[in-house]
Amino acid sequence: MADNGAIPLLVLSRQQDPVETINSTLRNAGQPVHCAWARDIAGFGEALAQSLPQLIFVCVTDYDEARTALEVRDRYATHVPAILVRESIAESDLAQAMEIGALDVVTLAASARLQAVAARELRSARLDGALAGTLASAKQYRDQMKAFMSGSADAIAHVQEGIVVDINPAWLELFGQQDAGAVLGQPLMDLFDQRSHSPLKGALIAASQGRWNDHSLACIVALPGGKELTVDIEFERFEFEGEPAVRLRIASQKRDLKSLTAQLDEALRYDAITGLLKRTAFHEQAAAHAAQPLKAGLRAVVTFEADKLAALGAELGPLAVEDVIDELGTLLCSLLQPGDIAGRVTAQCFAVLAERGNTRDLEVWVAQVLQHVAEHVFNSGEQHSAAIPCSAGCAPLSSHGEDLRAALEYSLSACRAAAASGGNRLLRPDASAVDPAAAEADRTWAGQIKAALMANRFRLVQQPIASLVGEGEPMIDLVVRMLDENGNEVLPSEFLAAAERTDLMKNIDRWVIGAAMSFCAARKPNRLFVRVSHDSMRDQTLGTWLLQQIKASGVEPARLVFELGEELATRHLKDARELRALVTHLGFGFAIENFGASRDSAQILRHLPSNFAKIDGALMQGLANDRRLQDQVKSLVETARAAKATTIAERVEDANTMAVLWQLGVEFVQGYFVSSPEEVVLGT
Repeated sequence: MADNGAIPLLVLSRQQDPVETINSTLRNAGQPVHCAWARDIAGFGEALAQSLPQLIFVCVTDYDEARTALEVRDRYATHVPAILVRESIAESDLAQAMEIGALDVVTLAASARLQAVAARELRSARLDGALAGTLASAKQYRDQMKAFMSGSADAIAHVQEGIVVDINPAWLELFGQQDAGAVLGQPLMDLFDQRSHSPLKGALIAASQGRWNDHSLACIVALPGGKELTVDIEFERFEFEGEPAVRLRIASQKRDLKSLTAQLDEALRYDAITGLLKRTAFHEQAAAHAAQPLKAGLRAVVTFEADKLAALGAELGPLAVEDVIDELGTLLCSLLQPGDIAGRVTAQCFAVLAERGNTRDLEVWVAQVLQHVAEHVFNSGEQHSAAIPCSAGCAPLSSHGEDLRAALEYSLSACRAAAASGGNRLLRPDASAVDPAAAEADRTWAGQIKAALMANRFRLVQQPIASLVGEGEPMIDLVVRMLDENGNEVLPSEFLAAAERTDLMKNIDRWVIGAAMSFCAARKPNRLFVRVSHDSMRDQTLGTWLLQQIKASGVEPARLVFELGEELATRHLKDARELRALVTHLGFGFAIENFGASRDSAQILRHLPSNFAKIDGALMQGLANDRRLQDQVKSLVETARAAKATTIAERVEDANTMAVLWQLGVEFVQGYFVSSPEEVVLGT
């Protein structure tokens, strides 16, 4: 068998000595050849039929036999060069060799000439092969690309290593360019606003690796004259002129009657200046959505209003106030998350119906909005500009559907109270203040939770964890749900807080852990993540109970990973260290979730070495357009990598966020963008 990377040669010779001489002579010249030996014409034909050599040596004394050999060569491998080997060479030998189809004649005694002729023919064969392949590829490419590019109404560009190498007329038109020369050979990023650079770079990296699957990326085009255009880009890996490239496609907007009607309807519903819903349209759309049951997380109405507008109006006039309000609405529109419904609800106030993973996610997003507004310079008239902060109010909505109006009024009152107390802040409801009967409500919840535990009305839902670095084996995150007496699903955001206040979390934890072990034993997932409360951290009987469950279920402990929230671990570090020691001793995995929620995340990993660090989902809020957040997540990734912990980003909700995470080096992601939670079927 030939060495890996060896140049295959075929030698036709009745004796083995010429084969060994040719092999050693060419190897001495630095040619990594491997010579196959054919003893006769029949064996010569069989060898050519099985594999193609790069060079043939014909060592026969009779020209008729040589002619027969070359006719066999023509039948199986016309383009493989052949060299005759003779004991001596005369001018007539050269002429006769070329006549029967050989390219040259050599002797074994003249090793230098043998080496030179072989090197020449091998080089020529390689060049011919490369040229033929290039020409064929080029012709095929030109034919395909000409038809594809010119005939497509979609805007298409081809990018190699971040440089635009090909575009079609539709791309030029969309980007407001007249000459292709102004775009070709230039960095792709030059065509887009700075806010889109991070997700765009991440998507290019993922697409070049063939791991960007049918996601569209929302990007802002920087048009000539300072104008902007938001587009959705699709990515595809392919080869451009034989080299890896990424194809970017922006679908054309067909102006048929149906789409024109939709555009007209959109124009009537949305404010042309801010891009937000008009008042009536917001009430209709938000109210319809608020009436629908929530599948996960929480839902709330958040209102925003600029501070000190009365003083601004007294100083600069009412028109200046309108300019500031319009600019605030435009800024708010740029900071919305996928799925948010937003509109102008009063002359000066904007409202957002927002759904987030938890309260912290919502508060972090509101804080980001307030910070962006506070740092923004508003233009109030031609000669005046000012930094004008705003305030926010928040009111939660029931997960089972609720009338929007009461929550909207409460949120607006809270927003104005925040402004009156100094501004540039968020006011949210205090549970004890809003509900004087909080203790009674907790007792009611406690009764429902106990009844659900007795009747086995708890359920697990699973959310896949997807890899950004390779195929990998599937990992699953588990979340608990409760069913009420009517079979309606109750979200954790509704009953877990009451369970904590009424000392029922340990009971829920044990139900979840037991069900998770049964699932692991039956389905054998690579990793299954379950959360642990502070009650279970302090439970002195947990170790004994876990040992009993391992024996009863037959589960492999390494498949189960216990999660502990970073803030909880920071507040109760001693209990957290003892829990980690217990579960790792039993063979379970250990993870820190909400990684990055505290002030010193590096320290928590030093105290609690973990297999996984799940980056706080609150940091995903606005990540795609916030450089500071991106730097923070990058630092967390580096910290986790140094601690040898695998990183998982929580609550990833859109393609732009995932693209940024790809660029930042995050290894896994989970969230609604990856997959919606599905009920775990235990088969029992």
